[in-house]
Amino acid sequence: MYDVAVIGAGFGGLGAALRLAELGARVVVCERLNYPGGCASTFQRDGYRFESGATLFSGLAPGQLFGDWIARHRLDVQVDWLDPVVELRTADWRLAVRREREELLRQLEAFPGAPRAALRGFFARQRRVADVLWSLLEDPTLLPPFDLRAALRHVAALPRYLPLAGLAGRSLGDVLRRDGLEGFGPLVTYLDGLCQITVQCGVAEAEAPFAMGTMDYYWRGTGHVRGGIGRLAWGLVEAIRALGGRVEVSCRVRGLAADAAGWRLDTRHGAIRAERVVANVLPQDLASLAPAAAARLAPLARHVEEGWGACMLYLVVAGDGLSPAPHHLQLVHDVAAPLVEGNHCFASVSGARDGDRAPAALRTVTVSTHVPMTTLRALPDDERAAYVARIQQRMRDTVAARVPEWAGRVRHELTASPRTFERFTGRRDGFVGGIPRRRGLHHYWSMLPAAPAPGLHLVGDSVFPGQSTLATALGGVKLAQRLAGAGAGSGGAAAARRLAASL
Repeated sequence: MYDVAVIGAGFGGLGAALRLAELGARVVVCERLNYPGGCASTFQRDGYRFESGATLFSGLAPGQLFGDWIARHRLDVQVDWLDPVVELRTADWRLAVRREREELLRQLEAFPGAPRAALRGFFARQRRVADVLWSLLEDPTLLPPFDLRAALRHVAALPRYLPLAGLAGRSLGDVLRRDGLEGFGPLVTYLDGLCQITVQCGVAEAEAPFAMGTMDYYWRGTGHVRGGIGRLAWGLVEAIRALGGRVEVSCRVRGLAADAAGWRLDTRHGAIRAERVVANVLPQDLASLAPAAAARLAPLARHVEEGWGACMLYLVVAGDGLSPAPHHLQLVHDVAAPLVEGNHCFASVSGARDGDRAPAALRTVTVSTHVPMTTLRALPDDERAAYVARIQQRMRDTVAARVPEWAGRVRHELTASPRTFERFTGRRDGFVGGIPRRRGLHHYWSMLPAAPAPGLHLVGDSVFPGQSTLATALGGVKLAQRLAGAGAGSGGAAAARRLAASL
């Protein structure tokens, strides 16, 4: 009998499992794939290792969650700090986002006709908002739901939260209009692309506090895990095992049933019993496993279905003449068109020191674009393949136009639709990125999650704090704190004391 069974070894599940294992809880993790990481994983095909999704990862610096875990558990994980962190390319200009925040502002001010005073004012306010929100991520005890001590700390800190006043329920576009910046194309394009890959919607729709917080993403311990993000996922698996936890890969959970003693998991490797279950899956998947919880999960599932899938190009390119460092590119074909369906692509390129990602002198590249799932799913089955093929061709056209240095260098290509992405990551239908943070106060009600059933809990990018590898892992840590405080297993009280001391 385990204290907690975790379904899914994405970073939300790994975060919950590792924290609970640190506290001495008896933990088992069941992962359906033969590798961990979920949407943030590194998989192997045709002798090459690709990142499942093109993305960047934060929280890797000393003092941050992943940085601390790497040091505390002596994980065999090396981080490369990038400069520039990412480069945005359009038909008419390029913008390199460097490690120095001020450099981005200087580049924006250098554009002809740039409204310099308005830019300075906007970025100063944005930084104050980001400082408030990121401070919450650095201390999981301050994330909701709150205990009395955390609530009192928030009350004492109310003056510090003043930068957030007047932003809830407004879009980032509203903020830009108020500041007279809605017509400054380079800034709007930059923010549109950034919001699309972080809060899963553009400037016109993005809930302002979330969007202004994620504008700091590139400067909050963001780096490249050498060998692929899967190295970090495997490192967390080994840390859980070293602490006595059990992690089973290729172990799909087929069903859940509650009884007086807790939960029974029907898995590919046999039955598993646990007092509590943490599910790092989409709400739709949890509803399928536990039909009794379906009604409570239905509203959350509907929000997920308003979101995005991804089309991918997995490329192998000749590395001679390219920068030896790993790098990331945001590519826009037409700044006047929506940044989806191949018009906007994010590309993650491995580095020369990425070891087994590809043979010497070759690099692996993951190129992704957003696909509106409502559009894809509304099409008849016989039209979906053609729709996906058009998107993938537009992706090739965007890459060819914006990355001319790759011309003639592509040695291998794999394509992926949302359905393929489902196979690589275990995400039903290939949904990515969780719930779009479109303008609205409903996001704040979701900060107070209710368990779908007694002893059954959900983590991941569809529940708060959601979105981003760091945020999902922090959500797992926060849930571990709650479970330990509630007395998860025979060592619950002692675990709660150790957790309080460690935080």
